[in-house]
Order: sequence, then structure tokens, then C-alpha cells
Amino acid sequence: MVKVSSRDILDILRRYELAGDDNVPRNIENVKITHPNPINTLASFRFNKYQLYVLFDDTAEDDVDYVLKQIKSIKSTVKGELLKNPRDEITTYAMPFKGKECYLFSVISEKKRLDSELATRYPETSRSTWQKYIKAGYVTVNGEPITASKYDVADIDQIAINVPVTADFSKNELPIIFIDDNVIVINKPAGILSHAKGVISEEFTVADFFRRYSIYNSDTNRPGIIHRLDRDTSGVMIGARNKETAEMLQKQFADRKVKKTYFAVLDGVPKLDKARIDLPIGRNPSAPSTFRVDSKGKVAVTKYEVIASDDKHSLVKLQPQTGRTHQLRVHMKYINTPIRGDKVYGKIADRLYLHAFSLEITIPNGNRTTFTAPVPDYFTNQFPGTKL
Repeated sequence: MVKVSSRDILDILRRYELAGDDNVPRNIENVKITHPNPINTLASFRFNKYQLYVLFDDTAEDDVDYVLKQIKSIKSTVKGELLKNPRDEITTYAMPFKGKECYLFSVISEKKRLDSELATRYPETSRSTWQKYIKAGYVTVNGEPITASKYDVADIDQIAINVPVTADFSKNELPIIFIDDNVIVINKPAGILSHAKGVISEEFTVADFFRRYSIYNSDTNRPGIIHRLDRDTSGVMIGARNKETAEMLQKQFADRKVKKTYFAVLDGVPKLDKARIDLPIGRNPSAPSTFRVDSKGKVAVTKYEVIASDDKHSLVKLQPQTGRTHQLRVHMKYINTPIRGDKVYGKIADRLYLHAFSLEITIPNGNRTTFTAPVPDYFTNQFPGTKL
């Protein structure tokens, strides 16, 4: 067996006229020594972005098929070419080195998309998850952060992954209203996100809780999620425990066959005790994370009814007929009675006074079911005698 150092490899590369005097041993990277059989030594390494192999074998006798067989015994899929000895007219490939004969093989690497290569190397993680990790900046290629999933890489490229360690939310609980083999229904507290905004959960979310019970979208940051409630909204939220249930529930939401009832405390009192607001909603171009009533927006319909009121506030029942983002908050703002505590469309208070009281939906057992979450007492405390 032959002892091989980076200096030895560099000397061989100079003999093959691939390296010059300006190269140094540290230019030889990722050296790995193997022994295809007891009589030879194979060194794989990286030089100037190329992957190469040097085989030390006195029995090869310039036999190309034999040399390739030794290299492919280590990696059967390797492709490339055996380089000719530029110093010897008698032998074609063999290069004398310290009393031994060596052969130099240059790998030809096929280019692949970065996300595809990662999914191949680590099949336990889905390609879609790798795409999110790449976009988040958690993957480097040859030391450089890459944020494009379609970036081309080769076998020789050094791919490093630095995904932050996620927090342990295994002890965090949420109140379960109902659970069976297909659905889970919770009473979401105010202040809890429905799901993480990015790849990594930096705080406990409903999705983290659903992950314990659901196999639907389990490789994403939205396991079990069918619909959302805003962070500051409390109340009924349903999740799917499998793909078939998810498709069934999603279709009902899309077809507007889900009946939802909310209760809210408003700043002010609507002019009408009961009304149907039919005003389209679109994204606000001057503040893209918010929405507004917009004639070019999407259809949005809300029914409301005043349950109780005083000089400053009113307690209302809200029944959205559509499911636009921020729909209830935008509609209440439009009639000059924003929901109390709405820091985006109204004034700050101790919380957003919006609660998802009930959700009526058909679940896989075929029964039309209404799930409810009691309205917090502080919604009604300022309206004596009011019961919901």
C-alpha cells in the first residue's frame, strides 16, 4: 500500500501538466484514500473545482479497462476520462512516481438542480422542504450561500446544510374541542399563529400542535392546516388528520358550504342594528400586508347583527359568507366601527376582540356538525345582562 499526501498528489498533477509552480498542497482538497484491492491504492480529491482520482497500481500495465474497474469499484456511476502521460511516448497512461506506477482519472460531473440533488442525497426530506431551506439561505455550495433551487451543482461540489435547530414545542398544549380519526378541532387562544411564516417555527403554532395528530402535509410547516385564524383572533379552528379529509374539508370551504359565526366588540355603534355588507376586498398597494375595500378586489360578503351596545362599544354577531383575508376587520373598519383592539385597522387594546364562536361543517362520518368555543366573559362583561 502507498502512503499518499497532498504534496504527493500535487507533484503528480504537475507531471500531468495540470498544476503549476504557483499551486500549493492546500489546493488539494477533500483527499480520501481507499483500497479497491490489497495490491493498490486509490486517492480521490478535488483540485480547481475538478474531481480526480489517482490509482497507484504496478499490475495495471496500462490496461484502461482494468484501471476503470478499480475506480468504479468505489463508485460505480462515476464518469470521466483517463488522462494520458504527457512525458512518455512508450506508455500511454501510466506515470512513474516514487518507484510506483500511477494513473490519473478526471471525473466528468453531470449538472443537477440543487434541490433535486439534495432530495437524492437526503431522501428522508422532501424536495419541497429543501426548496424552502434553500430559499431561506440554509444551504451553501462550495462555501457560498445559494438561495435559488434551480442552481446547477455537480457531484464534486461541496454542499453544506445549516438548518437552525427548531425549538421543542412537545409540551405545549391547545384546548381540544373534538377529535376523531379524521379531524381535530381546537379552541385557538388569541396570540397563537396558525402556522409559521417561514420554514422554521420560531414560536409555537397551531400547526406545531396539529403535527402530533396529522399526516396531512406533515413535511411542510402547515401540517393539518385547512383554514387560518389571524394571530390575535381566538376560537374554533378545524384541522385534517389525513389527505382524504383535507380534500373534503377544503372543498366545503371553497364552495362556501361552511357556516362560520364570530362575535366581536366594536369601537362605536353601527348605524344599522342588522345589515349585509357586500363590498369587494383587495390588497392595499400602499401597505401590501393589509387590505381595503376595493372595487377591483374579490367578492366579500359579511352579515352582522348588533347584540348589545353602550355609548362607546357594541357587541356584534358576524357571519362571513366569504373567506377573504382580514374580511371582518376590513368591513367593520369601512362602516367606521373597527373591531376593538385592531392595531392595524383600529386602535390598540389589551387584545383583538374577535372570537370564532362556531363552525358548521360536514365531517367524514357524514354528519353535519357544529363545533363551538365559548365567547370569553370579558367580551360581555361591559354589557350587563347579555348572554351568548
